[in-house]
Amino acid sequence: MPHIDYYFATISPFTYLSGTRPAEIAKKYGATITYKPLDIMGLFARTGGVPPKDRHPNRQEYRLQELVRRSKRAGMPLNPKPMFWPTNPAPSSYAIIAAQNTGADVSELVQAIGAACWAEDRDISQDDVLRDILEKTGFDPALVDKDMLTSAETFGKNLEDAVNAGAFGAPFFITDSDQRFWGEDRIDDLDAYLGGDL
Repeated sequence: MPHIDYYFATISPFTYLSGTRPAEIAKKYGATITYKPLDIMGLFARTGGVPPKDRHPNRQEYRLQELVRRSKRAGMPLNPKPMFWPTNPAPSSYAIIAAQNTGADVSELVQAIGAACWAEDRDISQDDVLRDILEKTGFDPALVDKDMLTSAETFGKNLEDAVNAGAFGAPFFITDSDQRFWGEDRIDDLDAYLGGDL
């Protein structure tokens, strides 16, 4: 059975635009998937990336254009300059980690957290926002406060795992055969690879 490690940042617009497609692809090929939320700014610092605010204006302008185009292609609403961004990704990441530890599918939760930031102008660092999202996606809102030390350790470990596995951005998909796919626009390639076409 193939496996996918899905490294992502809850504050990444491209994670949001990935939607639930990673889970759908995993299901299509009978693959397992582990969601690994991480500190994207920490990943940039460790692997030579530059935070968006520090990039050359040409790159910043291109990123905004690309976000609009990608959101249109995905048919998903997106505010390229959301009210609460950047924000602290740890609380939302901890909630996802706690939810995944219950053994449940967290694909809808990951999507809903991304939508809250990038389409609904909600602050995903706030516990009340996360409780609402957890409840609406079928999880216990109390997961916001559950096993926070364990979640914090996992969050830190996910960054180390990402660096050691060769990831440098988000979303980043790595198969158990060490095939690496960076970006929301490479999800079709992941699909093709798992289907034996790449």
